[in-house]
Amino acid sequence: HFPSSPGSRLERGGMSDTTFEEVWQDREIKFDQQPSALRLRKGEFQIDSINAVEDTKGNNGERGILIITNLRIIWTSAKSARTNLSIGLNSVSSVNVRQVNSKLRGNSQALFVMTKFNSTRFEFIFTSLVRNSPRLFTTVLTVFKSYETTKLYRDLKLRGAIIRDKDLVMLPHEQVYEKIAGIWNLSSDQGNLGTFIITNVRTVWFAVLAENFNVSIPYLQMKSINVRNSKFGQALVIETTASSGGYILGFRADPVEHLEEVYTQILNLWKVFSVTPIFGVEYTVEEKAGDNKENFVPRTEDDVQIVDGDEIEPCLLYQPDGEKEIDREPVFCAELGLAMERLKEGTSLQALWSVV
Repeated sequence: HFPSSPGSRLERGGMSDTTFEEVWQDREIKFDQQPSALRLRKGEFQIDSINAVEDTKGNNGERGILIITNLRIIWTSAKSARTNLSIGLNSVSSVNVRQVNSKLRGNSQALFVMTKFNSTRFEFIFTSLVRNSPRLFTTVLTVFKSYETTKLYRDLKLRGAIIRDKDLVMLPHEQVYEKIAGIWNLSSDQGNLGTFIITNVRTVWFAVLAENFNVSIPYLQMKSINVRNSKFGQALVIETTASSGGYILGFRADPVEHLEEVYTQILNLWKVFSVTPIFGVEYTVEEKAGDNKENFVPRTEDDVQIVDGDEIEPCLLYQPDGEKEIDREPVFCAELGLAMERLKEGTSLQALWSVV
């Protein structure tokens, strides 16, 4: 398996001073957060803002504002800023348009966003309260597609189709700063001779004898960069974030004098990237008739402290229920002495009462 961790062969060395704030905005789903969690981080930008959108699954009948950024979907209730959602695009598995019953719009088309986070599946349904406005659908679908097709900006990639005829297959807006031969990857006892390609968004290594033996390391996934001693002599060590697998990658330069130069070049570009990160997602919203700036309502942050209460956990409201496309047939419940909708398989009346 490439690359195996060379950590066992490396002595402990000093950590680099630079630390990059790990990105959670596109990786996680958060419910009812403090307004500060909804602030855009470095490199995150707002693509579109759509007023009058209902969170039909969790807050049916409640009007809110939907914001789409290059990293996530944010919904905030118009009544209270403490009622909100932050849905990272990396957790989204599918986006579809289907019919739904909304308290504010009745039977209408809605945006279904299926997600998975921490091994739990969530379903979000958003209904536009503006008639004949397709922006909710077109914007989210297009941004999600752009996010899915630009993962090399954000994800560590092993053995990818990233090298062609000894040259890097470039990403849009990517710039190559340095191409350095004589770099040994220390993932095996013998080491593998290859080449470093250092760009403004990532560092790439590939083997001289096999182009498909490679690794693409975005600056976004670098946790630390150091020079340490190893059984091969001085080595450049790149440690990646836990979300990218927590790899420890070791490289040696030949001649060894090049090592300090390589280390400085990567470290400086990592520092620049930390200040102005590039996530790769692009989308331009065209001005539509009636969508002028006068209709725009900016998102404001309430100066409130959110206090945990005994209310139902918000995440329970977004459990997917595939059977609820139609109502299940009524059955007589002896315990209640009433007719009730047949429960889902695996659900008991006692369990429902315990939720309340």
